[in-house]
Amino acid sequence: MIIALNTRCLNKDEPCECGKYISEVFQRIIKLYATHTFIFISAKPLELSFNLPENVIPVVIGPQKSTPAQLFIWYNIKIPFLLKKYKADVFVTTGACSLTTKVPQCLILQNLSFLYFPSFVKNRYLSFYKRHTLRFVKKSKAIITVSAFAKAAIAERYKLPQNKIQVAYPDVDEIFQPVSIPERESIKEKYADGNEYFIYSGEISHAGNLINLLKAFSAFKKRQKSTMQLLISDDGKSNYDMGFFKSLESYKFRNDVKLFPGLSQSENVKVIASAYAMVYTPLYVDFGTSLLKAIKCEVPIIASSTGVMPEICGDAALYVDVENFKELAIKMMLIFKDEKLRKELIEKGKKQAQKFCWNNTAKLVWNAIEKTSTVENDHK
Repeated sequence: MIIALNTRCLNKDEPCECGKYISEVFQRIIKLYATHTFIFISAKPLELSFNLPENVIPVVIGPQKSTPAQLFIWYNIKIPFLLKKYKADVFVTTGACSLTTKVPQCLILQNLSFLYFPSFVKNRYLSFYKRHTLRFVKKSKAIITVSAFAKAAIAERYKLPQNKIQVAYPDVDEIFQPVSIPERESIKEKYADGNEYFIYSGEISHAGNLINLLKAFSAFKKRQKSTMQLLISDDGKSNYDMGFFKSLESYKFRNDVKLFPGLSQSENVKVIASAYAMVYTPLYVDFGTSLLKAIKCEVPIIASSTGVMPEICGDAALYVDVENFKELAIKMMLIFKDEKLRKELIEKGKKQAQKFCWNNTAKLVWNAIEKTSTVENDHK
């Protein structure tokens, strides 16, 4: 079988956010299924973290820019030409697909923010996805998404049969593991003045719901009179919310809130793994990788009760209304005072962590590709 793969998302300047997913999944697939040929199609030369084996043919075809008009040309004129040239049996693509090719397509659809929180999406991409996504999902023979929550949302929104959509969970890097007690104490000294701390790790933006977090932390500090701190780190992809920074300047407990934007991954692992608990209640995320990082590091969690959060954490978290800072403060106080509860959440998290594995994800994605290829292939 000849599988063509859209690798535009591996370029850092693309609007698609599933580059990590594609990279981790397909470096496994091309090894596990080495008898098949893979065509990696990109708009510019790829900078990969892994070496391509002989069964992969990289192809670059412009235009490099990704305005909606140029994307439409790339998918509907350039891609059909390449698929025919290389006699592809399947086209695996992310976010968007070709509306003009007869080659069966497997669509990886991860980002649904344009449906639920359009204000989080740049206007030029918002109109593109709103206008064309219905056509993309109808055209595709199989769809892969990252959660049962997303699967249900896609099926309901676009009136699709459930069996057309495959859930294949992401995982996180293996370096997200617990740290030793001495290392934990060292991290607390380095980042939190030697104190215990709550950690928020994610976007420092409006989507992160950080003003609500500050309100909850204020209520916690007033009631507990503790030295507990709040650390906020990001993944380097934030659209920084200047209103949050302005609020922090006049915040009563600003000396107990530490911001660490742009931490290296190795340091971010240590900061998450050394936390007393993770507090993560963003308004919307597609998957919530930060929660999975905390679970893998054996850190208890307070999370939003909506969206994908309960699916990731199971019974290994305390849940709150995303808009209710008083409820969040109560849960922060509860986990602070009840060490037995905290340990129970950690133990439950160990079991929950076993549900997420890149190797299993790769096999599920391959199953969807095979399902796509069984469609009558009349394009040759």
